[in-house]
Amino acid sequence: MGLKSYIIKNISSITYRNTLKMKKNAVDDQRSIMKQLIVKASQTKYGKEHHFDQIHIYSDFKQHIPISDYEGLKGYIEHIKNGEKNILWPGIPKYFAKTSGTTSGIKYIPITNESMPNHINTARIAMFNYFHLKGSADVFDGNVIFLSGSPELEMIHGIPTGRLSGIVNHEVPTWVKKNQLPTLKTNCIEDWEKKLDKIIEETLTKDMRLISGIPPWVQMYYEKLLEKTGKQTVKDVFPNYSLFMYGGVNFEPYRSKLESLIGDRIDGIETYPASEGFIAFQDDYRSEGLLLNTNSGIFFEFIPLSQIGLSHPERYAIEDVEIGQDYALIINNNAGLFGYSIGDCVRFISLDPYKILVTGRVKHFISAFGEHVIGKEVEEAMQSVSQRLNLKIVEFTVAPQVNPPDHALPYHEWFVEFDSDKFSKAELEAQLDDAMRQQNIYYDDLIQGKILQPLKVTALQKDAFRSYMKSEGKLGGQNKVPRLSNDRKIADALQSYIV
Repeated sequence: MGLKSYIIKNISSITYRNTLKMKKNAVDDQRSIMKQLIVKASQTKYGKEHHFDQIHIYSDFKQHIPISDYEGLKGYIEHIKNGEKNILWPGIPKYFAKTSGTTSGIKYIPITNESMPNHINTARIAMFNYFHLKGSADVFDGNVIFLSGSPELEMIHGIPTGRLSGIVNHEVPTWVKKNQLPTLKTNCIEDWEKKLDKIIEETLTKDMRLISGIPPWVQMYYEKLLEKTGKQTVKDVFPNYSLFMYGGVNFEPYRSKLESLIGDRIDGIETYPASEGFIAFQDDYRSEGLLLNTNSGIFFEFIPLSQIGLSHPERYAIEDVEIGQDYALIINNNAGLFGYSIGDCVRFISLDPYKILVTGRVKHFISAFGEHVIGKEVEEAMQSVSQRLNLKIVEFTVAPQVNPPDHALPYHEWFVEFDSDKFSKAELEAQLDDAMRQQNIYYDDLIQGKILQPLKVTALQKDAFRSYMKSEGKLGGQNKVPRLSNDRKIADALQSYIV
């Protein structure tokens, strides 16, 4: 064990104890954070316009602070972009995280001096909890890699602006940077495919022990690495590779393919970072669920998914949530985002401690006929069926076919890229449809009532989704293919890739 890993291992026990304390004090911490946010932002433009001086308890909070998406706060953001101070939070942001929205175009999410530790420290807490439970921190005796966006930043009225993953690169502690790859020069390459070639060039002779990134882009790294080296598995190239940190998408649909490329099942830590804040993390690598980050400058609220779209939906703090209910996640944070819907759906699987699963996007669902199919349902259906049929799925997305060309009953169309062409399409369709009917009673009713016909699978060519993402200018970085859409935009774009 090297000196660095020895020191980290010993510090990790302190982090673990602090995490236990956070679990125990979650409700009190959340109430305290709510009050702190109101006091701190009371003299801002937003605070004055929403009468923060009249907010004392949570019922006041709900009365004065409306639920909003980016469009609702965009006017305030524009004031900040024009150089004005004390708009959403005292002073000006330390950074703008630049991200693409589905309806708002480019979004500029403020990150302040107060909110930056939430983004940096939470990843460290997740790692250190793992080291404590594992009893070793020897990944830092070798190299680590974070597959991320470019760290190059532009300036908007004195505010450095760029992708969140690029911003985080500027804040990585010195003790991590000494082990970290790729180099800054390589990380600044914008073209993902060129960047990947350079990353492989820099890492293939190194002692890689920790790899972090969004699963589909890590998969590309693995495949290019094996193509370059001629090796059979990633473990043949990096025999000490032992920890995979990931977030952004559900890992399970990618597990089979990634493990076959690695050549073994290694430990994984799931995280839930977003430009708006680091929401949750897997505090125990041996069990399911993400621990809600209840003491890191974010006050959380939850709206039942069934009430999204209502003018006055019910809003709950964590002490009032229930297990098994799907909620739209609302955050209020120390970067000045208040009543902000980040667009994700979560489900609690534990209330002691507060642990969640991410079940999809508020706008990524199919309900063309009232079925309200969500991302978690299609992912679990694909996961269980592909395992049963021993299929390796590269990627997939689902869209409604409301007006079939043959005038038959409408159906859900599953666009799937397979790792092999050796499968029975009819058997896959039947089992997927059965899995969906078991999970979603509304979908089952529509099938039984002959409103919908059973789902259909459309096979796509090799690298279809990569080609599609490249055509959209979204190859690499933090971009991901939506699992669901309630229209045919993605489906129409995939027509040219059908087998």
